[in-house]
Amino acid sequence: MLDKEKFHVLNYVKKEEYTGSMEGMRYMLRKKSAGEETKLEVIIWPEPFGYRKTPEEKKERMEFPFSEEGLSQAVDWMNGQHETQEVYRKLR
Repeated sequence: MLDKEKFHVLNYVKKEEYTGSMEGMRYMLRKKSAGEETKLEVIIWPEPFGYRKTPEEKKERMEFPFSEEGLSQAVDWMNGQHETQEVYRKLR
């Protein structure tokens, strides 16, 4: 499970994509701009492959505000997906 208190990556995501994995689930956080609005896009997918080798239909995306509160919401969402989705339970 990702710990919100230790997951401080927003400054990094301003410049680069941030990737990681957690017990069978891979994830990517990146900055997404649409006009004047900036969002935090989170993409999750099952192991074993990286982002580019994983088919699109196996990836899930969600957007959050590009803020510390949005990052906290993103971590909650990733933890929830990890706990509830069968594909990730099989990989643990």
